[in-house]
Amino acid sequence: MKFRVTLVAGLLAVSGCTTTGLSDTKVGAAAGAIVGGVTGNQASSANGKVASTILAAMGNGLIGGSAGAGMDDRDRRSALEAEYKALEYTQSGQPVSWKSERSGFSGQVVAAQPYRVGSQDCRQYTHTVYASGQTRTARGTACRNTDGSWTPLT
Repeated sequence: MKFRVTLVAGLLAVSGCTTTGLSDTKVGAAAGAIVGGVTGNQASSANGKVASTILAAMGNGLIGGSAGAGMDDRDRRSALEAEYKALEYTQSGQPVSWKSERSGFSGQVVAAQPYRVGSQDCRQYTHTVYASGQTRTARGTACRNTDGSWTPLT
């Protein structure tokens, strides 16, 4: 019985790891809301506020420039959620896709391998937006803050 308890405790400790090693338990619930696209009654108001804070820290992300021209607020949020998911959870080179059913905008975010600058984890990433037969691509770098949010470098 003692072996089982130790084994379960060990498995629980390991289960908190992510492929990029960038997980932060303080933002787990809010990040889950962002990644899962949870909105409205599905997420508590506290998690919604934290999720909004995390996305607000990203500013306009890479879609703030010409890549995001013509997007409405809902499209921008979908695009920013994809940027966050790519930066926080996704292995290097793996695309995170998003698509608006209303406007025809869609996109794909690909983050590179994380690297350290001082005490911060940073990643270069690319966001490609597709709209009306056009492809627009933006490239940048973002660094992770202690609260789990990411700040794009300008």
